[in-house]
Amino acid sequence: MKNWLFLTVAIASEVVATTALKSSEGFTRFLPSLLVVVGYGVAFYALSLTLRTIPLGVAYAVWSGLGIVAVSVLALMLYGQKLDMPAIIGIALIVLGVIVINVFSNTSAH
Repeated sequence: MKNWLFLTVAIASEVVATTALKSSEGFTRFLPSLLVVVGYGVAFYALSLTLRTIPLGVAYAVWSGLGIVAVSVLALMLYGQKLDMPAIIGIALIVLGVIVINVFSNTSAH
């Protein structure tokens, strides 16, 4: 269970860093740029701890899939980014894929 906590930290840190990337304006603003560097550092460290027991493909699928959803929601809330129906359907399919991996796959380390 601890490894899933590490994965959650990795996802949250990556989402914060990716969201701050836009605000960094090409690394010309200090605080958002610092948030990007620290966020990605924490994300990769936490992901490396996750990989002790969760298979790489599963961890990366969950990390990237949930990260896509979270970044898309934050982009809507913070930057007014709108998604069209094909984008929403695509993101929903990604979420469905993460659910299938975690519910039905024996590869996933629970």
